[in-house]
Amino acid sequence: MYSTFIFDLDGTIIDSERIGLEALQAALYENGINKTIDELRFSVGIPGLRTLEILNIADIPTTLETWLEKQKPFMSDVPLFNGVIDTISQLPKTAIVTSQNQKEMQAGFYQLDIAHHFQAVVCADDTEKHKPNPDPLNLALQLLACEKENAIYIGDSIYDMHCAAAAGVDFGLAAWGVASTANYTSARYIFETPFDILPLASR
Repeated sequence: MYSTFIFDLDGTIIDSERIGLEALQAALYENGINKTIDELRFSVGIPGLRTLEILNIADIPTTLETWLEKQKPFMSDVPLFNGVIDTISQLPKTAIVTSQNQKEMQAGFYQLDIAHHFQAVVCADDTEKHKPNPDPLNLALQLLACEKENAIYIGDSIYDMHCAAAAGVDFGLAAWGVASTANYTSARYIFETPFDILPLASR
């Protein structure tokens, strides 16, 4: 049983993966780089800055801005996964740890009128190191005054799972946000729907 439930954002709470990947693809195309969506899937779960570093983009600030501008029109009404907010509203204490930066959060998350469901939000601007490093998750635990054994981190990427392991926090896979669960054999839990989380809440 857990007193604190910490969630990833993209692919876990909001169904934004395709939007982000298509916007990245379009931004790269303007730089003369042609990549398929599958070739860009590695970027899901890590900060945009790190993605562009991996891709060896020459002008990272401009490309990052172009990427954000291309996804901004769609992020203000990005769909939420069914049952996620209903579930979160019934949990004792909740937070978000995301690889989005503050500018991305302002363009999307904070437009969705769901921020009041969370007692803490940690984004990429809040720590020097990012997932899979444990620092973002450790910061969330600190903000919530929660011991790691009383918390669970729920996400949809390998980076989320490794972040939880590095922080000594149990990990639950948001299976509704992944195509396959095959790579998540070390997850403590595999949740098929958000409602599967509720029995783990301590009261």
